[in-house]
Amino acid sequence: MPHPDHHNRLLDAVTTDFAILRGHPQPFGVSNLAGGVNFAVFSRHATALSLVLFQPGVLEPLMVFPLDPEINRTGDVWHLCLQGLVAGFEYGYCAARDSDDKSPVHRFDAKQVLLDPYAQAISGPSIWRTASRQAARQGNWRGLLVDNRFDWGMDRPLNRHLADTVIYEMHVRGFTQDVSAKVAHPGTFLGLIEKIPYLMELGITAVELLPVTEFDEADNYRTNPLTGQSLHNFWGYHPLSFFAPKAAYAVNLAAGAQVREFKEMVKALHAAGIEVILDMVFNHTGEGNEQGRTLSFRGLDNSVYYILDEKTGAYANYSGCGNTVNCNHPVVRDLIIDALCFWVTEMHVDGFRFDLASILGRGSKGEVLANPPLLERIAGNPVLAGTKLIAEAWDAAGLYQVGTFPNFGRWAEWNGKFRDDIRCFVRGDNGLVPVLATRLAGSSDLYQDDGRAPYHSINFVTSHDGFTLADQVSYEQKHNEANGEFSADGCDNNFSANYGVEGETDDPAILKLRARKVRNMAALLILAHGVPMLLSGDEMGRSQKGNNNTWCQDNSLGWLNWSELESNRDLFNFFRNLIAFRQRHPLLRPRHFEGAESGERCLTWHGTRLNQPDWSKRSHSLGMHLQGLADEAEIYLIARAADTPATFALPQPGKGNQWRRFVDTALSAQEASSVPGQEVPLGDAHSYRVKKQSVVVLVSS
Repeated sequence: MPHPDHHNRLLDAVTTDFAILRGHPQPFGVSNLAGGVNFAVFSRHATALSLVLFQPGVLEPLMVFPLDPEINRTGDVWHLCLQGLVAGFEYGYCAARDSDDKSPVHRFDAKQVLLDPYAQAISGPSIWRTASRQAARQGNWRGLLVDNRFDWGMDRPLNRHLADTVIYEMHVRGFTQDVSAKVAHPGTFLGLIEKIPYLMELGITAVELLPVTEFDEADNYRTNPLTGQSLHNFWGYHPLSFFAPKAAYAVNLAAGAQVREFKEMVKALHAAGIEVILDMVFNHTGEGNEQGRTLSFRGLDNSVYYILDEKTGAYANYSGCGNTVNCNHPVVRDLIIDALCFWVTEMHVDGFRFDLASILGRGSKGEVLANPPLLERIAGNPVLAGTKLIAEAWDAAGLYQVGTFPNFGRWAEWNGKFRDDIRCFVRGDNGLVPVLATRLAGSSDLYQDDGRAPYHSINFVTSHDGFTLADQVSYEQKHNEANGEFSADGCDNNFSANYGVEGETDDPAILKLRARKVRNMAALLILAHGVPMLLSGDEMGRSQKGNNNTWCQDNSLGWLNWSELESNRDLFNFFRNLIAFRQRHPLLRPRHFEGAESGERCLTWHGTRLNQPDWSKRSHSLGMHLQGLADEAEIYLIARAADTPATFALPQPGKGNQWRRFVDTALSAQEASSVPGQEVPLGDAHSYRVKKQSVVVLVSS
């Protein structure tokens, strides 16, 4: 029997001119057309499909519309248009296939209500909005038709050149969730807006947001064995949607508020001169492996959306997360392109970082494609022509393409080799001086041979995945016991060192050395050719207590503790000065590799003696002299990882200028850097005494 008030609710949902029309196969998703609200969804292998409408917060369907394949299907697209439908409904689809089809590749279930892959907003359960996991589980994810109108004012893409970009990787919730953030709206898009003055003071030019498309933070069923507390999917690398912003990152509980508040955040960041880059996960979904839940793609057309074993239906797992999206299927390619264009045109984002991007270059059987059509289409799409495209150029199945990623002249890459080489050099490993020179000069070994530039190298030493910078110099082993996986998770080879004590210590000598090592890595990262990416919190000495995989830690391990900013103000100033220095000197932001600029820039390598760099295996020192146009200041960087000091001869700067000290990481925390333009003149213009395990940067004036 229907609920007693079902009839009344039905009347409330429609107007007197309600009518059911055939509808149109394009655009996909839900759209307002002249004749009403149009629904269009792809399913090639379904033989029956129904549209299901709900009232917000009500579990039982309000209306079910079986689609007639003779009328409401064009090719592989099912469609329907409803005239006179009142705004505010939720919707989903039920898809079925003939019962006599026993193929293992299909997972149709006529009783399961499925999410629309093109839904631009989603309602559903959230433990970040509900007091308990059990309460959050009472609902289901459903699509929403939202009003996309928004006053963007004069907001336009900032179109900052990639070479001039400084990226700040951050987690929306973790950035302001801790009480120490002292924001009115912790853990949200609006909370991030409150911290824009801080980002401006630091000097970064772009935020790179960990996944903000809808995901289920409760899909982790482990508990912390140390505390017994439930663990969450904190990072969000299990997408339920490629379009819909996460509702729990909105302050307002009203349907569609997440879309509006995301736009407010982008508009505010743009007004501050800060671009927005999204970490997009197209390589897998939150539906998991064979034992996972059917939520959307799997129930609409499993064999199209995923790479499967055709005989058993088992999912290929190149992502390490249970399934792999069939990215180069034409329908899936269109879905991904449409999602990217939506984020650029409707949400005004400036670029994308593609998680495990090497999967985007695999074919339907998992084979590595020489010229992947998806990557080419993204690179050549006219709407995306001004956006930043950044690949994580590897996957979880061993495909490592740093320097060889199919780039079509457009793609930049997370330079994992830069990360490892800088870590190893600063640690004091042998044989790294030649490699250091290559990394400082933009990694020509990786990017010059295919016509790319230094700025196609996204340089980083730390990221969300791995140790923080403070932990990089405090731990030799990962300490992931709190993740509930017996420390089987997370990278084992971190190229880290603890310098005498594993973890926290009060030893002043160890603390002094660790602080110097942090400054060394920061200086080499921010002043190297290429695009520096900083991990949020490194500038205030943030630690994760040796945990190098905090994907499930929705707590103090995953959140920034803003009280550390004051206790590490000197470190913050060091980062801020480095960024300002980089932006002040174009020599540090080249558009071409050395030799390709017709004499505009000259880069010379030195050792303790001028023009005599020591490339031997036991060498731990390098001098880099940058000279540019007549009106540009010269820069001299010295990196020494040896355990002894050394005196370095200095070249004579031109135009009668003198050398001034900008950075000496061996000095006290307060003196380790100067405000750009206020550098300290040297008393000896011919040489500089470089202390052990330190970096020195000089500038002429």
